[in-house]
Amino acid sequence: MTVDRDAIREQQGEPPTDVSTTTVVAYTLAAVLLVGWFLFGWLVQRQGFVASVGEAAGTGFGLLLVVAVVGTVRRSRR
Repeated sequence: MTVDRDAIREQQGEPPTDVSTTTVVAYTLAAVLLVGWFLFGWLVQRQGFVASVGEAAGTGFGLLLVVAVVGTVRRSRR
């Protein structure tokens, strides 16, 4: 219970922030690169469709993990 109350207090004290243009551009670039990685594996390397989807999805989840770790490190420094 204490952890929940502390988290609620922190959320109420901070006003919501807008997403920066840099963040939107970075996410768009990552999405384009993931689609390109899928097409490269499927059409150029002639892997199977499912294998290419799995490879692109795995790469996407890896990127999300990196973003989560960087966000956690940045937030803990504040």
